[in-house]
Amino acid sequence: MASESFPPLPPLPPPPLPHQIIPNKAARRWPGLPSPKLQGSFGDANCMEQLLVHCANAIETNDATLAQQILWVLNNIAPPDGDSGQRLTCGFLRALVSRAARSGSCKLLPDVAVSIPNHKFSIIELAGFVDLTPWHRFGFTAANAAVMEAAEGRSVVHIVDLSLTHCMQIPTLIDSFSTRPEGPPFLKLTVAGATEDFPPMLDLSYEDLGAKLINFARSRNVAMEFRVVPSSSSDGFSSLIDHLKITGAGDSNGEALIVNCQMLLHYIPDSETLGASRVANVNSHNSPRAMFLKAVRELNPCTVLLVDEDADFTSENLVTRLRSAYNYLWIPYDTVETFLPRESRQRQWYEADMCWKIENVVAQEGQQRVERLEPKGKWVQRMRGAGFRGVGFSEEAVGEVKSMLDEHAAGWGMKREEQDLVLTWKGHNVVFATAWLPA
Repeated sequence: MASESFPPLPPLPPPPLPHQIIPNKAARRWPGLPSPKLQGSFGDANCMEQLLVHCANAIETNDATLAQQILWVLNNIAPPDGDSGQRLTCGFLRALVSRAARSGSCKLLPDVAVSIPNHKFSIIELAGFVDLTPWHRFGFTAANAAVMEAAEGRSVVHIVDLSLTHCMQIPTLIDSFSTRPEGPPFLKLTVAGATEDFPPMLDLSYEDLGAKLINFARSRNVAMEFRVVPSSSSDGFSSLIDHLKITGAGDSNGEALIVNCQMLLHYIPDSETLGASRVANVNSHNSPRAMFLKAVRELNPCTVLLVDEDADFTSENLVTRLRSAYNYLWIPYDTVETFLPRESRQRQWYEADMCWKIENVVAQEGQQRVERLEPKGKWVQRMRGAGFRGVGFSEEAVGEVKSMLDEHAAGWGMKREEQDLVLTWKGHNVVFATAWLPA
């Protein structure tokens, strides 16, 4: 659809001539940027990253002239319909322009901040979208194998599903339960009806989604109950936790309680305060993330599955955060370059969601900056601090993940890090999967 295509940035005016910038003096050289002899390499990824960093610094120091110069260069070397590196850089360019417009530091720039609309998926579209790459399927496959093992011999299985992709892994799990040798359990599914919209977005209410899942389960002879609890990541899903406590979820009800967290926990604030005085501390017992994990531990679940993207977007320093995001988010752009044509609608939807993430990381601050990824090591610390111990994935689970990866491009791989599984692209960590029991 035309409304969802990537609109080109309006052309920026050429940068002021050196004598217009600093009268009677030689033109400024941008620190760390290539000399004139090497300017043909501006399209190189390292150079584009340096340009973005210098532009971010110029915006933060309110140097509108220098920011305008660098943005002009970026606008000419990173078209929105270029190769994967150029498209990635264009996403960061838009985010920097948006940040400058919000802060008012570069008053010449607001008109070029063009937002890219996020598509609202139908169920069929979202299922196809999730299957494009192993980005989500990796966590689904590992978690579903662990769920089947935890539910062995149990007649009632209660899954609390905290998933960014709106229960997309559940149909496969229902299929697995339907063929269980001892017969399927009674399946209870509780989800957080999020009050915020994070991509990918669904064009269906959770009540309608639940009805479709119940009908699908019935077709597989699996009895199922679906419950939506309106709850927000901004307060650590406190309404959901309260509901689970009140209803006595878990062994007190004779059910196997399994908490499945798929790429959603990083939207819980990572510290007590959000602002200049914020100090991130994974050992803080008062941060919303720590309080959420402690509350989950008090529910005494059989198993907790934690899957997320293996990157760090928590720094309060814009340049540090920009570098971290740039050196991680090249991966989704690179992966779709291998199999989707540039004019593909699916690719436009995929990259629009990446642009949303980039803009949130770069342009937003405070409570509006919700993309606060933490690497696996920090989540391991948090889980241990909350009273959990890690458990490994079985060889059967590892085999299922490997079989799934065989369906995708050769660049995808998997490695073990102690008890955990890590999805890789061309050797770079992408997503981690961990499994936990109460200590």
